[in-house]
Amino acid sequence: MDSRKGTPQGAVLSPLLSNLYLHPLDQLMEQSGFKMVRYADDFVVLCKSQESAERALSTIRAWVEENGLTLHPEKTRLGNCLIEGQGFEFLGYRFEAGRKQVRKKSLDKMKDKVRKITRRSNGHSLTEIIAKLNRSLRGWFVYFKHAHHWTFERLDGWIRRRLRAILRKNEKRPGMGRTLDDHMRWPNEFFAKQGLFSLQEAWRPAVASRSR
Repeated sequence: MDSRKGTPQGAVLSPLLSNLYLHPLDQLMEQSGFKMVRYADDFVVLCKSQESAERALSTIRAWVEENGLTLHPEKTRLGNCLIEGQGFEFLGYRFEAGRKQVRKKSLDKMKDKVRKITRRSNGHSLTEIIAKLNRSLRGWFVYFKHAHHWTFERLDGWIRRRLRAILRKNEKRPGMGRTLDDHMRWPNEFFAKQGLFSLQEAWRPAVASRSR
């Protein structure tokens, strides 16, 4: 379909145009006493009360209509991110019940990448597989290191299970690497010695440095 308005989603020019066009909104919100955090055309407004949030939304709606824009009907909402079920997603994170988590879509995308690297029939050695995993895991962690630690613990365990399944296949044994025998034969320390990057272990010094 030929479109004569806007730019394609994900286009290189989109963030630049968003920053140019929405800068007046940044100024308006600041002048109105609101704390708005924006990246391109995605933004949240942090308020201390329901009344303040309603005034902020009203201000935004008025500005948007005056400038010929529209708010996303599904993404635009009011909520208390300290309450379960009222959180919001922003830049790959989900803020809910006082916790900062990796949003499901971002986590699923990472798991899909891991699945491709750890296919049992990929034919690569464990050393090669771990090297590929580490490149992806390190970059992903740098961005999501502020998330709640349970994400890293569970993802670490899931990755090791996939590696155990590969080791079982190399020995021509069926199974998905989930048994106690598999864990005893290839414990966590085994993968650490092979150089596997541990998200959980990387998180410990990262959170310690933030608390200083």
